[in-house]
Amino acid sequence: MPLTKRIIPCLDVKDGVTVKGVRFKDLQSVGDPSALAAEYQDQGADEIVFLDVNASVSGQKTLHAAVQKTAENLFIPLTVGGGIRSFEDVRKTLKAGADKTSINSAAVQDPSLLTRCSDAFGSQCVVIAIDAKRKGESWEVYTYSGTKATGLDTIEWSKEACERGAGEILLTSMDADGTKTGYDIELTRAVVDAVNVPVIASGGCGKIEDIVEVLTTGRADAALAASIFHYGEHTVADVKKILESKGVPIRKDVM
Repeated sequence: MPLTKRIIPCLDVKDGVTVKGVRFKDLQSVGDPSALAAEYQDQGADEIVFLDVNASVSGQKTLHAAVQKTAENLFIPLTVGGGIRSFEDVRKTLKAGADKTSINSAAVQDPSLLTRCSDAFGSQCVVIAIDAKRKGESWEVYTYSGTKATGLDTIEWSKEACERGAGEILLTSMDADGTKTGYDIELTRAVVDAVNVPVIASGGCGKIEDIVEVLTTGRADAALAASIFHYGEHTVADVKKILESKGVPIRKDVM
């Protein structure tokens, strides 16, 4: 039996409000994160990702009150990222109700953080978030919500992060983010082929066919999307019906 593919709505949260932008800029408000998370769960979402997009840039702490409120009515996994800088931040975020924590900037600065967190909480709780931007024939890793180039090669960093204990990769194409022109299939496939942990594809979803492509041709384990759900263009159930019709294995108990 093949592993089921996951559909994961993403809540980019700034100052307690869900926002959406293009290539990490021009953020517009789209609603309350706890209400949206509950709605997507009812539609059949497999997981929810909650990213505090302001915390890492502004130096603020992750909004644990908003996390707790979002987690209260969820029975599906909740991944939380943004502003997580330390082992203690991971502990507090999990205590606030997150099932997994997504770490980007802090892990690049101190890769041993991944190992310490994995040893303490289990690798299933440690998601390495990688914001990648094309640079010639490869992709460079960016931190601080896409504002700082690191010089790291995305494929090599993906491998190292997994070796250090990350149990999953949240891979965002900065070039595609918010453009609704489709996921970066080449990038996704390259990372999937390089590691042995699940890869969540993010950035660029504009239509259901984009999700089908990244889960089949791109071989991603999960597809993250925001715009098509936030603006009411499609529901999670719509996506799953199409995936099922294409023979893509999905979880169907809440369709």
